[in-house]
Amino acid sequence: MNLQSLEHKVAIVTGAGRGIGRAIALACAEAGAAVGCAARSLSEIADTVGTIGERGGKAIAVQTDVTDPAAVQHLIDTVAGSFGGLDILVINAGISPGRHPVENSDAEHWQEVLNVNLFGAYHCARAAIPYLKQRGAGKIITVGSGMGHRGKPGSSAYSCSKAGLWMLTRVLAQELWDYNISVNELVPGPVDTRMNTAPDGLSSFGDSEWIKGPEEVTQLALFLAAQPDRGPSAQSFSLMRRDG
Repeated sequence: MNLQSLEHKVAIVTGAGRGIGRAIALACAEAGAAVGCAARSLSEIADTVGTIGERGGKAIAVQTDVTDPAAVQHLIDTVAGSFGGLDILVINAGISPGRHPVENSDAEHWQEVLNVNLFGAYHCARAAIPYLKQRGAGKIITVGSGMGHRGKPGSSAYSCSKAGLWMLTRVLAQELWDYNISVNELVPGPVDTRMNTAPDGLSSFGDSEWIKGPEEVTQLALFLAAQPDRGPSAQSFSLMRRDG
């Protein structure tokens, strides 16, 4: 089997309507996986699924708010029921509130970021674990951020949510090792997406950083998804050129 072949695998990608999530969903389907595409916008994931179908792949769209545990359970049950199980979960859905110092931040918006980026990841992992255990092996890939490792002024909500996600990744890896389920973090670094449209967004990383398109993240995602059952776990794999 080619190292990055996902033939006969079933994957779920959250936030699959645009940006990194869409690119990963398309890449998983191209590698042979049946893909469940999840996002709050049904029209966006329907477009992703349509593109996958045009390219000869298999996919379904399931409108999902990852902050709603019942909606997440419906997502996991629907995809596993449609394709006969679950092998790979890519936890990508996330939001960023822009740049606000803590002193001038909005508490409700701060909590919303944690609800999507951290609690949403928790809901997805919790619902998926029983299906991954049924397979006897599996992969959970969390899409993290360098800000979750070192922070950045004005990014308290986003940085704290991603720091929590990185710890959740490590704890899940410890809990699931005996079940051949690996859990790793993928840190894309700066990617030219709609989330990075602030005036100083991508430029703030400086000339030494690799500014990439969403498609340039997919090879690392496929690499992690196609690792052996007893492969690396509790690791952070980064596409950033600088530390963090």
